[in-house]
Amino acid sequence: MKSELPLITSDRLILRMALPEDIQQILKYFIHNKTYLTPFYPTWAESFFTQEYWQYQIEGNLLEFINGQSLKLWIYSQQNSKEIIGTVNFSNFVRGAAHFCFVGYSLAETAQGKGYMTEALQVATEYVFAELNMHRIMANYMPHNQRSGNVLKRLGFVVEGYARDYLLINGQWQDHILTSLTNPDWQAL
Repeated sequence: MKSELPLITSDRLILRMALPEDIQQILKYFIHNKTYLTPFYPTWAESFFTQEYWQYQIEGNLLEFINGQSLKLWIYSQQNSKEIIGTVNFSNFVRGAAHFCFVGYSLAETAQGKGYMTEALQVATEYVFAELNMHRIMANYMPHNQRSGNVLKRLGFVVEGYARDYLLINGQWQDHILTSLTNPDWQAL
Protein backbone atom coordinates (compact mmCIF):
# COMPACT_ATOMS: atom_id res chain seq x y z
CA MET A 1 0.00 0.00 0.00
CA LYS A 2 1.19 3.51 -0.76
CA SER A 3 2.32 5.58 2.20
CA GLU A 4 3.26 8.85 0.47
CA LEU A 5 0.36 11.28 0.53
CA PRO A 6 -1.31 11.77 -2.83
CA LEU A 7 -1.43 15.11 -4.58
CA ILE A 8 -3.95 14.76 -7.39
CA THR A 9 -4.40 17.55 -9.89
CA SER A 10 -6.67 18.29 -12.83
CA ASP A 11 -7.01 21.30 -15.11
CA ARG A 12 -8.78 23.37 -12.44
CA LEU A 13 -8.46 21.44 -9.19
CA ILE A 14 -6.09 20.10 -6.53
CA LEU A 15 -7.14 17.12 -4.39
CA ARG A 16 -5.15 16.22 -1.31
CA MET A 17 -5.45 14.86 2.20
CA ALA A 18 -5.76 17.29 5.09
CA LEU A 19 -2.97 18.19 7.45
CA PRO A 20 -3.39 19.82 10.89
CA GLU A 21 -2.77 23.27 9.39
CA ASP A 22 -5.92 22.79 7.25
CA ILE A 23 -8.33 22.62 10.19
CA GLN A 24 -9.43 26.26 9.93
CA GLN A 25 -10.29 25.80 6.24
CA ILE A 26 -12.16 22.57 6.98
CA LEU A 27 -14.21 24.31 9.66
CA LYS A 28 -14.87 27.23 7.31
CA TYR A 29 -16.06 24.82 4.58
CA PHE A 30 -18.52 23.04 6.84
CA ILE A 31 -19.74 26.14 8.70
CA HIS A 32 -20.40 28.06 5.47
CA ASN A 33 -22.11 25.05 3.86
CA LYS A 34 -23.89 23.54 6.87
CA THR A 35 -27.41 24.51 5.78
CA TYR A 36 -26.78 23.42 2.20
CA LEU A 37 -25.17 20.07 3.12
CA THR A 38 -27.42 19.07 6.05
CA PRO A 39 -30.08 17.32 3.88
CA PHE A 40 -27.34 15.07 2.43
CA TYR A 41 -25.33 14.25 5.58
CA PRO A 42 -25.82 12.04 8.62
CA THR A 43 -26.80 14.06 11.69
CA TRP A 44 -23.81 16.22 12.62
CA ALA A 45 -21.91 15.05 15.70
CA GLU A 46 -22.08 17.59 18.53
CA SER A 47 -18.32 18.18 18.28
CA PHE A 48 -18.19 18.17 14.44
CA PHE A 49 -17.55 21.91 14.19
CA THR A 50 -14.61 21.97 16.61
CA GLN A 51 -10.84 21.95 16.14
CA GLU A 52 -10.50 18.95 18.46
CA TYR A 53 -12.85 16.86 16.32
CA TRP A 54 -10.90 17.63 13.14
CA GLN A 55 -7.52 17.10 14.78
CA TYR A 56 -8.65 13.58 15.62
CA GLN A 57 -10.20 13.05 12.15
CA ILE A 58 -7.06 14.15 10.31
CA GLU A 59 -4.86 11.85 12.38
CA GLY A 60 -7.28 8.96 11.85
CA ASN A 61 -7.55 9.62 8.12
CA LEU A 62 -3.76 9.60 7.73
CA LEU A 63 -3.50 6.30 9.62
CA GLU A 64 -6.31 4.77 7.56
CA PHE A 65 -4.59 5.78 4.33
CA ILE A 66 -1.22 4.39 5.45
CA ASN A 67 -2.95 1.14 6.48
CA GLY A 68 -4.83 0.83 3.19
CA GLN A 69 -8.32 1.43 4.61
CA SER A 70 -9.45 4.75 3.11
CA LEU A 71 -8.50 7.88 1.19
CA LYS A 72 -10.14 11.12 2.36
CA LEU A 73 -9.48 14.02 -0.01
CA TRP A 74 -10.26 17.73 0.05
CA ILE A 75 -10.89 19.65 -3.15
CA TYR A 76 -9.22 23.00 -3.78
CA SER A 77 -9.41 25.27 -6.82
CA GLN A 78 -6.09 25.76 -8.65
CA GLN A 79 -6.87 29.50 -8.52
CA ASN A 80 -7.20 29.50 -4.72
CA SER A 81 -5.26 26.59 -3.26
CA LYS A 82 -6.08 27.68 0.31
CA GLU A 83 -9.88 27.46 0.17
CA ILE A 84 -11.63 24.07 0.34
CA ILE A 85 -14.51 23.74 -2.14
CA GLY A 86 -15.40 20.09 -1.59
CA THR A 87 -14.60 16.56 -0.46
CA VAL A 88 -14.10 13.16 -2.09
CA ASN A 89 -13.92 10.28 0.40
CA PHE A 90 -13.06 6.71 -0.54
CA SER A 91 -13.82 4.43 2.40
CA ASN A 92 -14.31 0.85 3.55
CA PHE A 93 -11.49 -0.59 1.46
CA VAL A 94 -11.96 -4.33 1.04
CA ARG A 95 -9.20 -6.43 -0.52
CA GLY A 96 -8.92 -10.20 -0.93
CA ALA A 97 -11.40 -11.44 -3.53
CA ALA A 98 -13.16 -8.07 -3.67
CA HIS A 99 -10.81 -5.07 -4.16
CA PHE A 100 -13.60 -2.53 -3.76
CA CYS A 101 -14.44 0.62 -1.85
CA PHE A 102 -17.17 3.23 -1.53
CA VAL A 103 -16.97 6.87 -2.53
CA GLY A 104 -18.87 9.79 -1.06
CA TYR A 105 -18.49 13.45 -1.89
CA SER A 106 -19.72 16.96 -1.27
CA LEU A 107 -19.28 20.32 -2.94
CA ALA A 108 -19.70 23.86 -1.62
CA GLU A 109 -22.96 25.52 -2.57
CA THR A 110 -21.07 28.32 -4.34
CA ALA A 111 -19.13 25.77 -6.44
CA GLN A 112 -22.21 23.99 -7.81
CA GLY A 113 -22.93 23.83 -11.54
CA LYS A 114 -19.35 24.37 -12.74
CA GLY A 115 -18.35 20.75 -13.39
CA TYR A 116 -15.99 20.65 -10.42
CA MET A 117 -17.35 17.42 -8.94
CA THR A 118 -17.23 15.58 -12.26
CA GLU A 119 -13.63 16.76 -12.71
CA ALA A 120 -12.63 15.88 -9.13
CA LEU A 121 -14.22 12.41 -9.21
CA GLN A 122 -12.65 11.69 -12.60
CA VAL A 123 -9.07 12.25 -11.41
CA ALA A 124 -9.72 10.75 -7.96
CA THR A 125 -11.15 7.50 -9.36
CA GLU A 126 -8.26 7.29 -11.83
CA TYR A 127 -5.86 7.55 -8.85
CA VAL A 128 -7.74 4.91 -6.84
CA PHE A 129 -7.75 2.52 -9.79
CA ALA A 130 -4.15 3.09 -10.95
CA GLU A 131 -2.30 3.76 -7.69
CA LEU A 132 -4.37 1.90 -5.08
CA ASN A 133 -5.32 -0.95 -7.43
CA MET A 134 -9.04 -1.01 -6.66
CA HIS A 135 -11.22 -3.02 -9.02
CA ARG A 136 -14.58 -1.51 -8.10
CA ILE A 137 -15.79 1.79 -6.66
CA MET A 138 -19.36 2.00 -5.40
CA ALA A 139 -21.33 5.23 -5.05
CA ASN A 140 -24.87 5.51 -3.75
CA TYR A 141 -27.19 8.50 -3.96
CA MET A 142 -30.67 9.44 -2.82
CA PRO A 143 -33.20 9.31 -5.69
CA HIS A 144 -34.14 12.96 -5.25
CA ASN A 145 -30.46 14.00 -5.59
CA GLN A 146 -30.48 13.86 -9.37
CA ARG A 147 -27.50 16.20 -9.59
CA SER A 148 -25.36 13.54 -7.91
CA GLY A 149 -26.86 10.84 -10.13
CA ASN A 150 -25.96 12.86 -13.23
CA VAL A 151 -22.34 13.25 -12.11
CA LEU A 152 -22.01 9.50 -11.59
CA LYS A 153 -23.65 8.74 -14.95
CA ARG A 154 -21.24 11.11 -16.75
CA LEU A 155 -18.32 9.23 -15.19
CA GLY A 156 -19.61 5.82 -16.29
CA PHE A 157 -21.01 4.56 -12.98
CA VAL A 158 -23.68 1.93 -13.68
CA VAL A 159 -26.91 1.64 -11.69
CA GLU A 160 -26.99 -1.75 -9.99
CA GLY A 161 -29.93 -1.53 -7.66
CA TYR A 162 -32.18 0.29 -5.27
CA ALA A 163 -31.86 0.01 -1.50
CA ARG A 164 -34.81 0.99 0.70
CA ASP A 165 -34.01 2.76 3.99
CA TYR A 166 -30.31 2.39 3.19
CA LEU A 167 -28.64 5.20 5.17
CA LEU A 168 -29.61 7.39 8.10
CA ILE A 169 -29.32 10.86 6.55
CA ASN A 170 -30.19 13.98 8.55
CA GLY A 171 -32.06 11.82 11.08
CA GLN A 172 -34.21 9.88 8.59
CA TRP A 173 -33.71 6.59 6.79
CA GLN A 174 -33.29 7.33 3.10
CA ASP A 175 -33.59 5.12 0.03
CA HIS A 176 -30.52 5.07 -2.23
CA ILE A 177 -29.76 4.17 -5.82
CA LEU A 178 -26.70 1.89 -5.88
CA THR A 179 -24.07 2.40 -8.58
CA SER A 180 -20.55 1.21 -9.32
CA LEU A 181 -17.62 1.75 -11.63
CA THR A 182 -15.14 -1.04 -12.37
CA ASN A 183 -11.50 -0.78 -13.33
CA PRO A 184 -10.98 -2.33 -16.80
CA ASP A 185 -7.19 -2.33 -16.26
CA TRP A 186 -7.15 -4.05 -12.86
CA GLN A 187 -4.42 -6.65 -12.40
CA ALA A 188 -3.52 -8.88 -9.50
CA LEU A 189 -0.31 -7.74 -7.87
